[in-house]
Formats: sequence, C-alpha cells, structure tokens
Amino acid sequence: MTASSDVIEDAPKTDTAPMQSATLGGEQKRSIEQITLLLFITVPFLALIAAVPLAWGWGVSWLDLGLLVFFYFLGCHGITIGFHRHFTHGSFKAKRPLKIALAIAGSMAVEGPLVRWVADHRKHHKFSDAEGDPHSPWRYGETVPALMKGLWWAHVGWMFDEEQTPQEKYAPDLIKDPALRAVSRQFVLWTVVSLALPPLVGGLVTMSWWGAFTAFFWGSLVRVGLLHHVTWSINSICHAVGKRPFKSRDRSGNVWWLAVLSCGESWHNLHHADPTSARHGVERGQLDSSARFIRWFEQLGWAYDVRWPSRSRIDSRRNDDQDGSRRGKVTAEAA
Repeated sequence: MTASSDVIEDAPKTDTAPMQSATLGGEQKRSIEQITLLLFITVPFLALIAAVPLAWGWGVSWLDLGLLVFFYFLGCHGITIGFHRHFTHGSFKAKRPLKIALAIAGSMAVEGPLVRWVADHRKHHKFSDAEGDPHSPWRYGETVPALMKGLWWAHVGWMFDEEQTPQEKYAPDLIKDPALRAVSRQFVLWTVVSLALPPLVGGLVTMSWWGAFTAFFWGSLVRVGLLHHVTWSINSICHAVGKRPFKSRDRSGNVWWLAVLSCGESWHNLHHADPTSARHGVERGQLDSSARFIRWFEQLGWAYDVRWPSRSRIDSRRNDDQDGSRRGKVTAEAA
C-alpha cells in the first residue's frame, strides 16, 4: 500500500461488451432527476430548520429521538463503513452477508445509489482539490468570495452538475457484482424503506396516526436532513479548514467537532494521507465509531484482511514542520 494509491485503478478491458448500468439514470442528469434531487435536498433541510421551534412548541418524545438516533447512525455507518471504507477504498474485506448488509444500510442514508456514490468518491480522490475533483471548495480560487462560492459548490452545488462520473471507469468492480448492481439499481426502494420504517414503528408503538407523523418528521425527515449536511460537510468544511498533521497532496483537514456525527470521517487529513486505512482517527482521543465497528466485525469473523494503521506507517506520514510534529504525539491503538 502506498499513500498515492487512492483509488482502484481502471480495470483492464477483457471484452468490448458494454457493462450493465448500476443505476436507473444515464450519464447525464435529466430534468426530472434534477427536480427530484432538489426535493430530496430541500424537504429534509426545511424539516431540520423547523425542528427546533417545533420541539419548543409541542415537544419531542423519547420514541421520536430514539428513532432519529438509531436510523441516523444506521445510515451513517452504512456510508462510512460500507460505501466509503469498504467499497470505495477496500480498507477491509467482508463476508458476503455483511457486504450486502452494508450496501443496503448505506443506501438507506439516501445519498444516492451505491455505484454512483463510489464512482464520485474515487474520482474525488484521484483529483483531490485539483482540476477534475467533483466537489473541491477551492474550485473558484482562494479569495474569500471565491472560497464562499466554492464552499457552496462543494457542499451542495456539485450534485446538480449535469455531467456525472462514468460508472464503468471508476467503479467497474461493483458493476460486475450482480448483487451489488441490484442494490444500487434498487436505490428508490431502499429510500422508501428508509423513510417508511420510522413512521411504521412510531405508529405501531403509539397505536396512533399522530405517533406515525411525529416519527416520520423526526426519524425520517430531520434525520435525513442532518445526515446529509454532516456528510456534505466532509466535502466542504473538511477541505477548507482543520488541522493538517499528516502529509497529503490536497487541503484535507481534521475537524474535531464533526467526529461523532460523522462516525469518524472528519479526521479527514489522515484519510487523504493514507486512504486505505480502516481507521481515520489515529491519535489518542480521536473518536472513530466506524473503526470500532470494523474491529467488532473482524472479531466476529465477518470482516478480514483489515488494513489497520501501524505506528510506523502513521509516523511516516507526519508533517514534521507542523504543530503536530512526531515529538510528544501518541498514536492510539488501532480501533
């Protein structure tokens, strides 16, 4: 493993037959897709804005909060462990049941089909903060107005770009897997399941339509809105600010206050310095719940060939001229 090997290289072509698409749309976003995307961004976001005054006005039940937290971290870990560390970077290998479960859990985060998500992220690593990066906040320059525009682009704007990352080029390994291709194509189904389960549980527990409604508001809309903006903040905030104790060829930084909500993804500088590492928070006190789950999966025999970072590997990537020099730094035990 080397730090420069950020993405899986383009697979050699063994035949000329075109691969089956792993998404229902084409390589260009149609108007209906743009409108649908806008709805899936704005409606949960409006619910997130309304959450505070509504909670102040009529309260929020422990059931609603429980559903929000459970489904939030289910989807979040589906993205961080599944879509990101496993499918995009190959940080570990997974037994077949775990692989499918991670694909479904990540799909329930409502952040797009598996293959599309992975293709976009692999392209991001290939061109990180340079021309070709789908969502760099430095896209328009380094002045304050340019950075403000770039932050908006990296956070939300890039998703409305009509040009889409070629699946066959950046995720051929996933397309060739029939089960993963099916999960990716069934993204609408898993979105419906993700949004429907909280009100179903809320309605059954309270035996009321009101219980179903409040569970839908908190466990579906607010949860999706919060998870979206935390995930997008890794693209925007973590490439604009934060400490950079490790050597990387981009501007990725560690943002501590996003660590819990991002399930460890906001230790972003180490991730870009060593993309295949199964753990991103490698210093003492850097919470990384995704790495903890991977460790449990490994102990249960569900995950194997896990790429845990060693002390020597971490130290070899340090920026000695920065505030986080090797001296006095203590590396946490892997997971």
